[in-house]
Amino acid sequence: MAGAPVVRGTRVTAAAVLGQLAAGSTVDELLADYPSLAREDVYAALAFAARAVPQERPFVAA
Repeated sequence: MAGAPVVRGTRVTAAAVLGQLAAGSTVDELLADYPSLAREDVYAALAFAARAVPQERPFVAA
């Protein structure tokens, strides 16, 4: 996957999981779209994204 982070044991990228969630898909819809994923895999992708965002600055929603 050209060095992109993937969900363990799959070729599904973390970006694909996060993009689907950001677009409004539910976890259940995501699991239906990617049968190789488990619910824990989706949460792991979210945890990965949370660790990737610097925590020093407060987040202000527009």
